[in-house]
Amino acid sequence: MLQILLHYELAVLIPLIGGLLILLFHKHAQLRETSSIFIGIILFLYITQLTRFSAEEAVTHSLLNITPGLSIAFHLEPLGLVFALLASGLWIITTIYSIGYMRGNSEKNQTRFYLFFAISIASTMGIAFAANLFTLFIFYEALTLCTYPLVTHKQNNEAQSGGRTYLGILLSTSILFFLTAMVVTWIQAGTLDFLPGGILEGKLDQLGALLLFTLFMFGIGKAALMPFHRWLPAAMVAPTPVSALLHAVAVVKAGVFSVLKISVYIFGIDFIATQHAADLILWIAVATMIIASVIALTKDNLKARLAYSTISQLSYIVVGAALASPVAALGGALHLVTHAFGKITLFFCAGAIYTATKYTQISQLNGLGHKMPFTFSAYLIAAFSVIGLPPLIGSWSKWFLIEGSISTQNYIVLFFFALSTLLNCAYLLPIALRGFFKPLGPTLDYRESRIKEAPLACVLPLCITALCTFLLFFYMQHIYDFLYPAFNP
Repeated sequence: MLQILLHYELAVLIPLIGGLLILLFHKHAQLRETSSIFIGIILFLYITQLTRFSAEEAVTHSLLNITPGLSIAFHLEPLGLVFALLASGLWIITTIYSIGYMRGNSEKNQTRFYLFFAISIASTMGIAFAANLFTLFIFYEALTLCTYPLVTHKQNNEAQSGGRTYLGILLSTSILFFLTAMVVTWIQAGTLDFLPGGILEGKLDQLGALLLFTLFMFGIGKAALMPFHRWLPAAMVAPTPVSALLHAVAVVKAGVFSVLKISVYIFGIDFIATQHAADLILWIAVATMIIASVIALTKDNLKARLAYSTISQLSYIVVGAALASPVAALGGALHLVTHAFGKITLFFCAGAIYTATKYTQISQLNGLGHKMPFTFSAYLIAAFSVIGLPPLIGSWSKWFLIEGSISTQNYIVLFFFALSTLLNCAYLLPIALRGFFKPLGPTLDYRESRIKEAPLACVLPLCITALCTFLLFFYMQHIYDFLYPAFNP
């Protein structure tokens, strides 16, 4: 049983089996959707079982050897396991939400949608369990390619244009920067394996470390650092479940996960600190954090505002890695989790509003909180979590990031964390306040008291994820303890 569980390619294989079932039942909607949920549960249970094993018990498992020292291989370590748990757990909830959304909006090509959703999760699992940079790169590119049909799902001119921007930026940054950085690492270190403490100690001087770290961070385009951020707002032409997948489950989380993984297992936190390798990226991330928040304030389209919010929030994780402090990097890893639950709830709410009313603009939402109390209440809870208000999980990751900036005496970064939090309030809270406290819009009947929520399959998932932002606040110690060894080898 142990040997079966520790074949980590099962995490990639299970969603692919789900994709085959989706194709098999393409003419039977209920069987297609049931199989998608069932496979999601199987994957989550498999990943949960892996938490029973320590890194010492686990072994690296090679799937394909290309040349000596270069292989597609998988291994088990705390950061990847948390990412896999997060993605597989939210896949189940997002699938349930997708059923309500896709049916409620009579979307076409639903089989294709669920198929590529499953393939995207398989690619995400490959990223989570990658044992070396080569494996990470292969599955990172696979994730870009298999999410392209999801971004262009509507197949209109706007979707095609957004898809070209999405694919163009992500592929060009990977080929120009990520691939180059990987080749330089192979030449300098003689290996691409992820190892505790990193593999570059004594292999690079200060300037070389700075340039290589910068190459990697710009190469990880999914982290949406400016100026390579435009793909993320462009991808908002996709259906809302895809937006949830991009922002909370797979794509952008794969980006910032890769930032942390490379920082911890290729460079090493101590090496980054002593060589000042992250000095340039730190300030680019801080600038992205603030500029994206200011742009979010100007957006009337709800999904566009949430997209720029995501760009800002991703920069928190990059800052955590760039501060080169174990506590800050751990805060970044916790933000990977906390932001996922908050942001997926916000996008679920945006999709529920669209499904029930066909409204996409914030200025159209006056008084809707009285017609959609569950949706707007969940939105408010998630907004408070993203802002960092206790007792919601978002407060924990921000606490450790603040502690990391203090421990490294980066008080300017501390100031920008505070400014960013105020901007979070400015672009998130007015949406809920408009829904609850402004008069009903002119298209809504004052005399009608009937609640007009979206279908239950849309509303139930957003209520669950909003509740998780509260309940997980009290269990964050367990996640902290689980991740601690990765950042303190």
